[in-house]
Amino acid sequence: MRASLARALRTFAVGAIVCCSSVSRLSAQSGTPGVEHRDRLRGTVVNGVTREPIGRVLVVSQDSRFAALTDDRGRFEFVLPRAEGEHTGQAPNAMAFTFGPNQQAQQAVNNRPSLLMARKTGFTFENNEMQGVAIGPDQEEVTITLVPEARVVGHVILPGGESAAGMQVELYKRQVREGQAHWDQVGSATARSDGEFRFAELSGGSYKVFTREFMDRDPVTSDPRTQLFGYPPVYYPAASDFAGGAIIRLAAGETFQASLSPSRREYYPVTLGMANGVAGVQPEVQVWRQGHEGPGYSLGYDFRRGTIVGLLPNGAYTVQVVSAGTNSLAGVINVSVSGASVSGAMVALSPSSSIAVSVIEEFQHAQAPSSTQVTLGSGQSFAASARRPSYLQVTLIPIDEFGFKQNFSLRPPAGPEDDSLEFENVMPGSYRVHVDTGFGYVSSINSGGADLLRSPLVVGVGASTPPIEIIVRDDGATVEGSIIGAANGEGTRGGGATPVSQTPGSVYFVPMNDSGQLKQSWFYADGHFQMPQLPPGSYRVLAFEHQRPELEYANEEWISKYDSRAQVISVAAGQTQQLRLPMIGGNE
Repeated sequence: MRASLARALRTFAVGAIVCCSSVSRLSAQSGTPGVEHRDRLRGTVVNGVTREPIGRVLVVSQDSRFAALTDDRGRFEFVLPRAEGEHTGQAPNAMAFTFGPNQQAQQAVNNRPSLLMARKTGFTFENNEMQGVAIGPDQEEVTITLVPEARVVGHVILPGGESAAGMQVELYKRQVREGQAHWDQVGSATARSDGEFRFAELSGGSYKVFTREFMDRDPVTSDPRTQLFGYPPVYYPAASDFAGGAIIRLAAGETFQASLSPSRREYYPVTLGMANGVAGVQPEVQVWRQGHEGPGYSLGYDFRRGTIVGLLPNGAYTVQVVSAGTNSLAGVINVSVSGASVSGAMVALSPSSSIAVSVIEEFQHAQAPSSTQVTLGSGQSFAASARRPSYLQVTLIPIDEFGFKQNFSLRPPAGPEDDSLEFENVMPGSYRVHVDTGFGYVSSINSGGADLLRSPLVVGVGASTPPIEIIVRDDGATVEGSIIGAANGEGTRGGGATPVSQTPGSVYFVPMNDSGQLKQSWFYADGHFQMPQLPPGSYRVLAFEHQRPELEYANEEWISKYDSRAQVISVAAGQTQQLRLPMIGGNE
């Protein structure tokens, strides 16, 4: 597989470079003095661990117009076509271009790549979430950092020397979204005849590995008329649930060896009916050991009978059923398997919730924008009601360790006079109410007396949820200042200006004691930043050389490790405060 991947990359590199050369030749073929090759983009690809250059790396632009392989010093160069002056002409075998007084700059910008990607077998980006390196319109030099891949390899060992061929092994990674840690599936492998499995091209981080259920299909020992056997999930090294599994902490370039030894157990048929199910709609079924939520077990859906069916070993389980659609339904039932088949129990599906939202504007200085253009899925476009705040985006983010639930956004307006704000088809669970505002700041979020800036919104099964009330003000504080160690005498000043470096630095305002929402600002080459309309309160302020999507700011224990590099501030309404912050480097 590794050899075939390398051959594919080499083939793609040759094709991309030929394509790149063709683009360059086309730009030069006009033979006119108005078009010349004088714009260059140079770069280096380095090893993020050793800082040594990496040769034979394929560097390609996002649109595949430019591609190159690095030399033995890790260097590459793109010669970019740039148009100068007014010119009307046609290159041989090329499209005709007309350059007007205001078009040459735009044409020059369009000829430059905006994102570069780098690929080499055995290496990955420092963060797998990052798909490339952004390039500024005037940038001439770029450094791309790759790190050696990490791996999790091992064997599934069955008792009695039985073959584990076909058994599924899954890999989950601990990742952070909106300041909270989640476990997301990042890989699935099938064990070979000798039980070997392998996960490669991993970035550093925290992982868990486990086997999924596996039925004993040996025709010699399996008879559908007698007792059925299978192998329940086992979580490395030998735990019976996901929470009990060991965390595998991988560094760049590290290989971890893991052995998994499932035990053979009796399995029994399970059949569950559904009350209020929707004909023709396949529900999503999640199963876990009661009190131990997590992946590993499964049940299916029988379309013919409209029932939940499958096999489970002895134990107590929670079964969650979600029937998505225009009118979503959901239900939960606990079942117990004890040496016999289970049937006759019914999962009662209840309608999902609709939650109204109201916005109260307490503006002191100016009036917020009141309308925006809305385009529905049908293609209908209209100006939304002036009473519907266009500067707010409200999202319900599930507090879910395994990503079983989805985010919910406000439904779009049904027409120009529809000024109601509402969440539709919200599944039962706990949610954080996240509000982004392009005007002022959110001073409070409440529902039924609960302060949703400090506590979650709980949506019960079949229960109505009190409306969410959001108060918006415009007398927030302003915090501005500079980053120690970021200024280099170059670059532009913040506030939306084009950064000189490939990515701007980030300043995070983390509310103390879960008293609000994270706020973020940027700093550029001169180290200046500004945060307007900061809600009154106390914050832990941190400045990072690069954006930190993995910042687990909702975890007090985790974020406190940066206390020595943070400044704690308290701001009041209308206050302006100056700060000088130390910069936290990329490896800290």
